[in-house]
This record gives sequence, C-alpha cells and structure tokens, in this order.
Amino acid sequence: MSFDAEALQAELAEDRPPHGGPWSQLGAAVVAGAVGVAGLIGSVTLGLGRLTQPGPGLWPFVVCVVVTVLSIALALVGRHGTDTEKFSRASVQTAVAVLTLLIFAAVLPLIGFEIPSLLLTFVWLRFLGKESWVSSVAISVGTVAAFYVLFVLLLQIPLPRLI
Repeated sequence: MSFDAEALQAELAEDRPPHGGPWSQLGAAVVAGAVGVAGLIGSVTLGLGRLTQPGPGLWPFVVCVVVTVLSIALALVGRHGTDTEKFSRASVQTAVAVLTLLIFAAVLPLIGFEIPSLLLTFVWLRFLGKESWVSSVAISVGTVAAFYVLFVLLLQIPLPRLI
C-alpha cells in the first residue's frame, strides 16, 4: 500500500467549506480590531497602574494591544490568504457559543457561578458538541463541582456564589 498525497489532498478538500475570499479576511480583521480597541478602552478605565505596582487593567491592556496589532497585520497581509471559510450553517454554531458566553457573563454576578456554569457547560456539550444526554449531564456536574472545590474551597477565590 503506497501513500498518495494528491488523493489525500483531494479527499481533504472535499470536506472543507468553500473559500471565503479577501472580504472574509478583512471582516475578521475588523471584528478582531474592534474587540481589541474596546478591550483597550475597558482596561484603561480599570487603571493600568505602574510596572512595579500593576493595576487591574494592565494585563488586559497588554493582551488587547497584541490583539489590535495582529488584527491590523491581518487586514494588511491576510487578504491574500486562502484559509478563510465562507459563512455557512456551521458559522451559526460559533454565534451561539458567543451568545451563550455573553449570557453567562451577564447572569454570573446576579445568581452566582454554579447554575450559569452548569448550563453553559451542558449547552456546549449537548447542543454544540452533540454529546449524549448522560455524558453532558455527568461532565457538566463534574466540571462545576471541580471548579467549586478548586476555586472556592482550595484557592478561596471570592466568586459570586449561589449560597
């Protein structure tokens, strides 16, 4: 049995969605740039502090600088890439994941981390990951229990909690 690289490439190409083109690359760069700039503004409002006494916004600021610079680089040179995919039904899955994260962030301070974490993990496993009901429930409960033990009991981090 011999290895046929051309046949393998042809088979893999059949499974890939169609190329999105330069506008998809530019769109991704603009979205990433907007997120980076919003993060820069948010981190400055938190306070940067000094290098010897960093404020709560220093490391988010550094990360957002990197995101913004990389988005500019993507806008300039990424338009010639061929690794983008056209938006399709599969793209909706990413939008649902982002929406559930936003809901998680909104309700976390209101009702604690236990229920939102359990629901987020369950939704991602069952509906986005297509896991079975049993494994989705078991992994979700186990994950939240492990986070509770690690962050609340062992590290004593003051997370918003149900009780």
